[in-house]
Amino acid sequence: MACFAEIGHDVISVDNDAAKIDALQRGETPIHERHLPELLQRHRNVRLQFSTSVRDAVAASEAVFICVGTPQSQTGEADLSFVEAVASEIAAAISDQKTIIEKSTVPVRTCEGLRKTLLLNGAQAGSFSVVSNPEFLREGTAVSDFLYPDRIVVGVDDEASAAVMQEIYRPLTSGSYYEGTRVVPPSACGLTKARIIVTNAKSAELIKHASNAFLAMKVSFINAVANISESVGADITQVCTGIGSDSRIGPKFLNAGIGYGGSCFPKDVQAFQAVAEQCGYDFGLLTEVMRINIGQRRRFVKKVRSALWTLRGKRLAVLGLAFKGDTDDIRESPAIEIIETLLREGSTVRVYDPAAAEKALRVLPTTGVVFAADPYEAAADSDALLILTEWPEFANLELTRIRTLLKYPIVIDGRNLYEPQQMTEAGLIYHSIGRGVGIPQDMSSVVHGSDREAMLHDSFAVSQAAGGGR
Repeated sequence: MACFAEIGHDVISVDNDAAKIDALQRGETPIHERHLPELLQRHRNVRLQFSTSVRDAVAASEAVFICVGTPQSQTGEADLSFVEAVASEIAAAISDQKTIIEKSTVPVRTCEGLRKTLLLNGAQAGSFSVVSNPEFLREGTAVSDFLYPDRIVVGVDDEASAAVMQEIYRPLTSGSYYEGTRVVPPSACGLTKARIIVTNAKSAELIKHASNAFLAMKVSFINAVANISESVGADITQVCTGIGSDSRIGPKFLNAGIGYGGSCFPKDVQAFQAVAEQCGYDFGLLTEVMRINIGQRRRFVKKVRSALWTLRGKRLAVLGLAFKGDTDDIRESPAIEIIETLLREGSTVRVYDPAAAEKALRVLPTTGVVFAADPYEAAADSDALLILTEWPEFANLELTRIRTLLKYPIVIDGRNLYEPQQMTEAGLIYHSIGRGVGIPQDMSSVVHGSDREAMLHDSFAVSQAAGGGR
């Protein structure tokens, strides 16, 4: 809504949560998202209005975007009850020609169901058209993703609605927005004109689920390769550089770690699999993508256990609660699941996250968890430091200070934010994903006997003096 106002449209944002609408009217930002506070400040009560009345908003608008949640049902399918509920309210408010745009992530054929729901609830045939317009916004960079899109996908089944959608996005597709003096800067290279892809409604719906499933597959694939890399003594970061340099593959989403999370990938992959089952197709690849992702979290806990011998009674510093950096979203967060496992195994944790602590406080147990004010307070007198979210500040820690604060000089990095040599030069034993264990030269005697042989069998002990060695 803020981005539509930014490109020049008058927007009425509707929600049935009066408290949320009141907060927005006061200028409060509901989520942690770069550039969003300034957009709300710029357009609130100018181009951007807030309301709890669907009827009033629909009556005053030419185009109506449905952006409600589509949570995962117990069967794995997308729960479309919120879409149906708001559609019935919209139907009762249609008095002249409207374009109804489905923006939520939904399975293929949802536009068909939406059209039927509108008709069953009193909307007159010919008084509306239904469009699929999936979003491709990454949390943390959603504003710049909207304003500088890889593509805009519009699924239409008639020329009139196609014309409406072309007009809505014209400031981006014509490039006129980018010529302004107060534009939001791009997160990467800028655009002169955004690309719009016009398809039929079913194709647009399929594009969204297929896109997310493919990206989740890339994450699981590189994590599977990382597990092999770790076993044979290769370096997954070097492997990723080699793979990602292929223009047919590309480097994005080839980052080994503890797996994907968030509100989209887990839900959308399972929903896409449910769609495939309904079509009579066994999409076994998606089953494997999900299996690898769940297994990656278990492997990380096993890595922590191996580094500390036993987890019971250990005090662990944990950096990161959100499912990824630059967001406060903890939905399906690998970090939360790993923390809960550590607690069940008898550890206590001191956690820190720059944005997600308040939300995590509502879901984590009250016993065994302490929320720290910064990474260094979390590390103080802890048996090891765990990095679970790729916040930029976690990649720029004062490592010598961390070494001094920790009870044992052990860092277990689930996001590969450091090079092993950086850690060993700071005197830290460094465990990461898809790479060997970094062991400072002056600590090699600490890992002795058969334990040392087992560790060095498939790991790379980085020498402080020489920069490497077996």
